[in-house]
Order: sequence, then C-alpha cells, then structure tokens
Amino acid sequence: MNSFLTHGVIAMLLSFSSICLAAIPATVRVDYMHTGNAKTEQYALSRVLIEPLPWPGNLQQNIDTSDRGVNKVEVSDLKTGELIYSRGFSTIFGEWKSTDEASKLNRGFEESVRFPKPSNPVRVTILKRNESNTFVPVWSVDIDTDAQDVIRKQPRAIAKPVPIVVSGPSPEKVDLLILGDGYSAAEMKKFIADARRLSAHLFKVSPFKERAKDFNVWAIAVPTSESGVSRPSTGVHHASALGTRYDIFGSERYILTTDNRALRDIAQNAPYEFIEILVNNETYGGGGIFGQFSTAAAKNDWAEYLFVHELGHHFAGLADEYYTSPVAYQSSEVLPEPWEPNATTLRDPANLKWKHKVRPGTPLPTPWPKTVFDQHAKEYQQSRIQLRAQNRPESEMSALFKEDLQFNRQLFSNASHKNDVGAYEGANYESTGYFRPQMQCIMFDRSDSFCDVCNEAINVIIDLYSKSGAKK
Repeated sequence: MNSFLTHGVIAMLLSFSSICLAAIPATVRVDYMHTGNAKTEQYALSRVLIEPLPWPGNLQQNIDTSDRGVNKVEVSDLKTGELIYSRGFSTIFGEWKSTDEASKLNRGFEESVRFPKPSNPVRVTILKRNESNTFVPVWSVDIDTDAQDVIRKQPRAIAKPVPIVVSGPSPEKVDLLILGDGYSAAEMKKFIADARRLSAHLFKVSPFKERAKDFNVWAIAVPTSESGVSRPSTGVHHASALGTRYDIFGSERYILTTDNRALRDIAQNAPYEFIEILVNNETYGGGGIFGQFSTAAAKNDWAEYLFVHELGHHFAGLADEYYTSPVAYQSSEVLPEPWEPNATTLRDPANLKWKHKVRPGTPLPTPWPKTVFDQHAKEYQQSRIQLRAQNRPESEMSALFKEDLQFNRQLFSNASHKNDVGAYEGANYESTGYFRPQMQCIMFDRSDSFCDVCNEAINVIIDLYSKSGAKK
C-alpha cells in the first residue's frame, strides 16, 4: 500500500483508473426523518440530493446478501419492480427506542440512505425485521432523481479529504473515511497523525491485516475553536461542525453525533462506504452503529482497541459480547434471536449459526469459568463507577482496565475450552440467555484479536464491497 498527500491523487483515484468515467453513476442521497417512540414509528422525506463525487461502490455488488442490520433499504425500478440496490443497516432511532426515555416521549432523528444514481424513477423502501427476524416493508417513497427539486449544487466543501492509504480505484476497494471532531486548526497535523496511527493499527488486526490491500483510507476534519468534544455530564460543552459528544442516552462513555445532515454533508466530500469519527479527547469512550458510523476517543490509552472494537459494530454488525458493563438499553423479558452473527439464544444447538466452526464433541453450551469471572466483574465495575464519580485522572481508569484484562487472561489461560469455538453463556448485555462463540474476543473484553466467528463475519462484508470479493 502507498500513502499520498496531494489532492491530485484524489482526482486520479476518482477517475477510477481504467474504468470509463461515463460508466460511473452519480451518488444519490435520500435524507428522511425517522420519528416515534417505544411503540410507534413514522417516516417522512426530507430531501433528495446528488452528492459531489461519483458512486464509490462496486456496481457488481449492488445487492446485499449478508442479512445484517435491523433495517434494510431496497431501491427498485418504479416501472418494472426490478431490485437494483439493497443494503442492511441499523439506526440511532432503533437504539433510542429501547431506552426508558422512549416510553415517555416522541423523538425524531434524521437518517440517510445512499445509492448509485439510476436511469429511471425508483421506489426506495425501508424494511425492518419483525419478530421472526424477517425483513418487512415499513415505509416507501417514489423518487425521480432527475426531478426539479433534487439538489444538484451544494456549497463549496469546508474541508478536503487527505488520502491516508490508497490501494486502488474506489469501486474496487472498501473506502473507509476517518472524520475528526474536536481538533482545532492548530491540531490538524495531530488529527492526520491520529488517523494514520489508528488505521495502521487496524491493519495489524486479522482479518483486516490479511485484507489490507482491499482498503482505501481517507481523512477529513473541520477545525473547532476548542480542543475536544462536549461531555455534558461534566459540564463541558464545545461547538463543532459534527456535533459529536459523550453521554448519549445517559451513558457516560457512549459517543455519537445525532446531527446526521452535518455528518453526511462533510463526509460526501470523500469517497466512503464506512466512517469512523475520532474525537480529540482523553476520556475513554466510543460507539458504533451498523451501516452508519463508529467513534473512538483518540487520546485515550485504549484508542487502538476502541477504534477496532467500535468499527466491528459499524462495519460488520457485530454484537457486543460483554454483559457486565451498564448500558442505556432496557432489558427485555423475551430474548429474541439476534441477527448479529456473533450472538445467539442457542434455542436449537443442532442448528447453531456458527456450527461449521464447532469441533465435534464440543459441548453446547460450552463450560467456562463464569462464576469466578462474574464475581471479579462485579468488583471491577464498582471500582469503575467510583473512579468516574470521583472524577479521578484518566490514567487511573486505564490502569483499572489493564488489571481487568490481565485477570481475564490469567483466568482463561487454564480453561479447558480456551481456544474452542462453542457457545459461552453471557453476551449481548445479558448474563444469561445469550451466548457468544469463544471465551475471548475484541467484542467481549479488551483483547487484541477477533474470535473466529467475528473474523469470518468481517470478511463477508469486505467481500461485499471489494473487487476481490466480487470474484469469489
């Protein structure tokens, strides 16, 4: 892989090398409102626009076969009904809907779907999984991308992309865009250095390591007047173009932006299919939503872990495999089978979703030292809460995390099924009822590698977006 610093390289890449430019469609974005509460949902069209750059995706991979996400967008020819594009995704609204607040009031979130510009009018349909995990339509809108009210001209970009890693033409590669928030004008070099450092780490972790040549990485940051993003629980409020902040849904470590329009208007100035936002903060935190974006605190001692873990959510729809840390979501009496590839209810062990990875004779459920782990986790979480309540230095929190990881490694080192793929109870924020594939994984604790099932799940998405995947 080569790294380039000139915008001339971007122009070259956007010409898509040997691919005829005339054959590359424009990028259509549909912005819409998603509103409601814990029981009801509504949708309304906001605007349709043509983004400044051509479609970055592989036109041979327009149909999503991964079966990921709470939602799916389908774009069909209005006259013939032919499906011409689809992608699974999840939403901030979907997460908010499971919080206590959603049972008390209505809220609205703006969302977007993007697709290659069609030649004819289309029907854009949003689908959602029902109780049996089947996608069913919940809203549709007919769109003529040549209509007069489609936005075709936008203000000049307030920030330009910097190429971090360029492996080839965008339609042949996965395009990852790193956005910066909370970096002042004087810190732009620091942002680029952070983007280089964390993306370099990503490509040291399997399967990204083995598939590095399937990726391009770009970086954009709009300078802020102050360093860092808002952390309302501590009285810190900073303005920024992206509006990224801590304390989402009342979780002190959860970092998101709820300003989708700002996010998309900045991101559209680079080729992208996936976005990770780096916040210029030391406090531990991050977040990730499948098909939307992920976030990570770049100045934290665990930034490398955060970058990869949160990208696992956003990129491959991986579930959190931990269950001892407090989260904003409300637990349900009935645990549905997760759509995520790395968690299950194990209601039918004979048809375990990752049974092809399980060695004959491996017991299901698979025993592990859960009782000892749970007792330690209870004490560890109490210490964590106290450190935050007392506003102790971040170095003390980092030291606690290190001690916790060392305890886990020691505990699991003598476990009989340490390296086996099986079904280990405790996952998806629940101590019982959900099972994960292996004892340790980046999605379970602060380990440095993905389990075999997550590794395979990531490769499926790389294949969906890259030329090498299209050849399989």
